[in-house]
Amino acid sequence: MIDNWPVQAAAAAVVRADGTVAGSHGPAGRRFALASVTKPLAACAVLVAVEEGAVELDDPAGPPGATIRHLLAHTSGLAFDEDRVMAEPGSRRIYSNTGFEALGDHVAKACEMPFTEYLRQAVLDPLGMTATELDGSPAKDAFATLADLTRFATELLNPRLLHPRTVAEAASVQFPGLRGVLPGYGNQSPNDWGLGLEIRGTKSPHWTGSASSPQTFGHFGQAGTFLWVDPVAGAACVALADRPFGDWAIECWPPFTDAVLSELG
Repeated sequence: MIDNWPVQAAAAAVVRADGTVAGSHGPAGRRFALASVTKPLAACAVLVAVEEGAVELDDPAGPPGATIRHLLAHTSGLAFDEDRVMAEPGSRRIYSNTGFEALGDHVAKACEMPFTEYLRQAVLDPLGMTATELDGSPAKDAFATLADLTRFATELLNPRLLHPRTVAEAASVQFPGLRGVLPGYGNQSPNDWGLGLEIRGTKSPHWTGSASSPQTFGHFGQAGTFLWVDPVAGAACVALADRPFGDWAIECWPPFTDAVLSELG
């Protein structure tokens, strides 16, 4: 199916909970821009900092009244791409790149090193993601290969770096019932998110498949990338492309995911 996508280059892989690759297609070693699929990587680094005791989820961070948990769950009230408060913390789901940049600054100060270096030491090196690099904002400026992102998807599906309870919390709805805009898909009610991870829930339309379980979590990026984990199916899928997200992705991604789930049985 990927060969029919209207892109010049694409790569995808499906991995099972035991780490075995159920299937892959395309160049495993080519680096692609991740865009917002950077956010789960950044969130993972924040969660490592939590487990190490450098920060706590409910530490104050971002605008007054907000915490690390608010920033990870896009409920800090910060605007999408500017340092402007649009709502009281916890009252609305406002998808925010600025919030993740505030997270990076907060962890950098707490750990006394640049966030790019902390991400490398806390996440990339331990998972063997040697071709992955953050070059700028922790919201959107990472580059990775299919092979590396598959390693990360395996970690979310079957945690070894983080404690399974930490990943379970990250994949659980934070601040339930909040409305919000899912970029590219419009208003969703509720617009469920975990900690740096979007949760499918009952959202429609959505970038995953009609067969995806409500427990499915992950992220997609404007660079034409996505990563989802379906705990019910016991599988994860990553896809990278060289064409920005648009109508082509809205049309191609859900049937692709449904085909993957059907093949997994």
